[in-house]
Amino acid sequence: MNKFTTFLIWIFIGVMNALLVWAILLLFILANYGLGIVISIFLVLTDWAIFSKKAYPYRYTLPALFFLFILTIYPIYYTIDTSFTNYGTGHLFTRTNAIDTLLTDPTYYFEPENPKTYDFKVFVRYDEQYKPTEDFLLLLYDEKNMYLSEKPETLEYDSRGNLIYAESELFPIERDQITVNNATYKIIRPTESLGTNGNDSIIAIEKDGEIRYTYFYSPVDPLTSTNSAFYNSVLRQNYLKSLNLVLQDQNFRLSSSTIFRKFSEAYRVYDTSVKVIVDGEREIYKTVVVNTLTNKELVERDSAFWDYNENGELYRLIGYKDYIGGENFAKIITDPRISGPFFKIFGWTFAYAGLSVLLTFVVGLAFALLLNDVNLKGKVVYRTLLIIPWAIPAFISVLVWRNGFFNETYGIINRFILGNLGINPVKWLNDPFWAKVAILITNTWLGFPYMMTINLGALQSIPGELYEAAVIDGATRWKQFRQITLPLLMVAVAPLLVMSFAFNFNNFTLIYLLTGGGPAMAGTNTPAGSTDILISYVYKLAFEGSQGQDFGFASAISMIIFAIIAVFSYFNFRFSGSFEEVSR
Repeated sequence: MNKFTTFLIWIFIGVMNALLVWAILLLFILANYGLGIVISIFLVLTDWAIFSKKAYPYRYTLPALFFLFILTIYPIYYTIDTSFTNYGTGHLFTRTNAIDTLLTDPTYYFEPENPKTYDFKVFVRYDEQYKPTEDFLLLLYDEKNMYLSEKPETLEYDSRGNLIYAESELFPIERDQITVNNATYKIIRPTESLGTNGNDSIIAIEKDGEIRYTYFYSPVDPLTSTNSAFYNSVLRQNYLKSLNLVLQDQNFRLSSSTIFRKFSEAYRVYDTSVKVIVDGEREIYKTVVVNTLTNKELVERDSAFWDYNENGELYRLIGYKDYIGGENFAKIITDPRISGPFFKIFGWTFAYAGLSVLLTFVVGLAFALLLNDVNLKGKVVYRTLLIIPWAIPAFISVLVWRNGFFNETYGIINRFILGNLGINPVKWLNDPFWAKVAILITNTWLGFPYMMTINLGALQSIPGELYEAAVIDGATRWKQFRQITLPLLMVAVAPLLVMSFAFNFNNFTLIYLLTGGGPAMAGTNTPAGSTDILISYVYKLAFEGSQGQDFGFASAISMIIFAIIAVFSYFNFRFSGSFEEVSR
C-alpha cells in the first residue's frame, strides 16, 4: 500500500470520526440521548478496532456492527424506554412541546372586545421570469394609518416541519417612506396620484431604490383574485397563518372572525412564569403556565395541563409524554378490563403456537414416513405436490383460505361440503371457537411441508441396520417407530421444533390476514380479539385502537414477548449444543 492510499484512508477515518462526533452532539442537543449513547459506544468500539493491534480481526465486522447497533440495539433500548412512559394518543409530545403549543397554537389566542383591525395588502418580489417569489412585504392600513412589515425571520416549526409560529414587527409609514433595519422603503404611486396619502393608489414598494416589491394581493381587491392561489398555498400556508405582528404592546394576527380577510388584535390565552419550589434547603425553579385572562396557574396532573372553565370545573387542555414507572406492567394485573383479555390472549398464544407445532409436525412426519418408504413409486411427483403450500407466498394462501374456504356464504366448506351433507353453515370467522379452528387448519396447511422436509432428511440419516436388527429381534413396526425412529428423529428435529414454536409465537401475518384478531372480545377497554396473539394485540394497541394509540402499553407487552422468546431461544441453544460448540 503506497503512502497516498494510506493518506486517503486516514483522511476517510478522520472525516467519519468528525461526522459521527457531530451527529452525537446534535442528538444530545435535540435531547435524543438514547441514540446518541448508542452511536457513541459504536464510535468508541470502531476507533478501538482501528487503532488497536489486538482488535485487528474486528475491523472486518464494523459494517455489521453498525447495523447491529442502529437496527437492533437501539430499537431494543427505545422499546424498553417507551414501556415505562405513557407515550400514546394524548401524550405524544414532551412537556416543553406541550407548553410551546399552548403559547403558539392559534387555538389558544383570543380577541378582546371591539378589537382594532387592519386591512392588508401583499407586495411580492418577482424573479427574472416574472414569477412571484416568497420574498414579500405586508402593508396594514386603516383610514388614518399605514404600517409596513417585512417577511418574518422568526419561524418555528414542529417535528413534521409544519409552521407553528412566526413573528415580525410593524413600522408606521410617514410621508410614504420608512426606514427599517438600515433599509429605506418608499411607497410608489402612479404619476397622476403623486401627493396623495391613500392606500388605493399604491402600485409598489421600493427598497433602497433598487429592489421593487409589486402589489400582488389583497382579500378586498377583486382585481388581484387571480393571485389568490399563490397567496393561499404559499404565502399564507408558509408564513401568514401563524404570523404574529407586533406593534409596540399590541399583537395582530389573521382573524378567523373576518374569514382571514383582516389582521385583528389577538393575545395569548396562556403565558409562562417561573415558580420557585422550596425543597428542604434547595430552591427548585419550575416553569408553569398561567391563564392570562383569569391569572390562574394551570393544574398539572396525569401528565397533562388542565384549566378551569366558567363553572370552575377542570377540563383537559393538552397532555405530554412522561415517565410513569411500572404502571404499564402493573395494569396488566391490577386492571380487570385489561388483565382479563390479556391473560386470555396470553394463554391462546401459547396454545396456538404449541398446537401449530404439534399439528404440522404430526402431518409432516406422516407424509415423510410415506415418502421414505422404499416401495413407494412416484416419490418425486408426490414430493413436488406436497411442497407446493410451502412454495406459495403465505399471504396469498391465507387470503385463499379466508375468502375461498372459510367464507360463510360462498366458501367451499360451507356451501359445497357442509351444504351437501345437510349440516348448518359454520361461522368460521365470527365465532371465537371456529375462528381458532380455522387458524389452526390454515397454519397446518402452511407449515406441514417444512416439517415434512426436515423429517424426511432426518429419516434418511437413520442407519438401515438398526431396523434390520429390530426385525430379527421380532419388533413390530410400531415398536420400531417408537424406540428407533422417534428418538433418533427428535435428536435432529427438537431444536427446529423449538424454533418453530418461537416463530408461531410471533406469527403476525396469519392472524392479521385471516381473522384480523377477531371476533372482538367483550368486556374490555382495549382492542382485544378472541383470536389475537400477543404480537397482533401489540399492533392493535399501537396503531388500531379505537381509543387512540398506546405505544407505552404496547411496548410493555413487547418486552414480555421479548422475554418469552429469549427463554425459548436459550433452550433452543441448549438443545442444539451451540453453547458447548462456542466453549470449545
